[in-house]
Amino acid sequence: MATKEATWDYRDRFDERFARTYFRALSGLAVSSIGAGTYLGEPTDATDDRYREALTAALESGINVLDTAINYRAQRSERVVGEAIRGSETDREAVLVATKGGFVPFDGSRPADPGRFVREEYVDSGIVDPDELVRGNCIAPDYLDDQLDRSLSNLGLDTIDLYYVHNPETQLGEHSREEVYDRLEDAFTRLEERAAAGDLRHYGVATWECFRVPEDHDSYLSLPEVVRRGREASKRAGNAATHFRAVQLPFNVHMADAFTVAAHEGADGPQSALMFAQESGLNVFTSASILQGDLADDGSIPESVAARIEGDTPAQRAINFARSAPGVTASLVGMGSTEHVAENVDAGTFEPLGASAFDAVFESG
Repeated sequence: MATKEATWDYRDRFDERFARTYFRALSGLAVSSIGAGTYLGEPTDATDDRYREALTAALESGINVLDTAINYRAQRSERVVGEAIRGSETDREAVLVATKGGFVPFDGSRPADPGRFVREEYVDSGIVDPDELVRGNCIAPDYLDDQLDRSLSNLGLDTIDLYYVHNPETQLGEHSREEVYDRLEDAFTRLEERAAAGDLRHYGVATWECFRVPEDHDSYLSLPEVVRRGREASKRAGNAATHFRAVQLPFNVHMADAFTVAAHEGADGPQSALMFAQESGLNVFTSASILQGDLADDGSIPESVAARIEGDTPAQRAINFARSAPGVTASLVGMGSTEHVAENVDAGTFEPLGASAFDAVFESG
């Protein structure tokens, strides 16, 4: 498990290399504001090798946030994250490891008959009730128990620092919003129990649409209500305080809805997801920070925006835009090669935008 002492030692080791606020706080831990993502790539040995080398380089360059999910690359991404940590000179206690459970994963490769695999591995075995499976997504407590255990095994860890319920808005495809909130509370209650047992430190939700769309959108979920369900879950589990700590959502120059769409009721009226999270003390991790590589191309960032953001390359400016947003703890970037690692890490040597400068980007259009 990541510890305060080890993460702050890690910060002291690298802090002079980076600009201000590169390292940020999560429950007393010091974490890098750029994190390594592991979503992209085929489930092959060659891709594993590239990830292993890249993640090891990231850990030795000033990145101590590693993000993955059990369904990424048929469980291979989790396994290679564990291998990179064990092969690195960086102590495991200095690294924030985040993973996700919710989508039914393949195992090592895509099977010839995916439907048969899911049926035999998960449905016939009793792990998944077909009524709880929506478009390959299940957030039932017993299923998450199974997935958490598999993730711990894949990663080779005793404790996961941050465990996300993955894209719970998928459940809205077949269930009402109130039913999904109830299902989330049940899921959170089980995660609170697992936190009390020491299997995870914190949990949250990793999302795609639900927190950055208007209230009348089919995929909308209320962040304040999700937070409230986390508090209720902690009471049900008998914990003194909730372990609900973080949200993950897409945010970049072309997908800024989490900052611009005021759809979450705060103390003084509707707020954006980012502003609500900041005022509520939630940690935010941005996904799609460089839009799966699209923002690494010349001209991909509007000139009026690019001119305000520091960085030598479009990718660096895109990363610095994402990690300048209010409430953001770290911006996640896919790092499948050592070349990408070097460029991405160097983004942290530039100053992020201050609050007024960040607001000015939107005021200027």
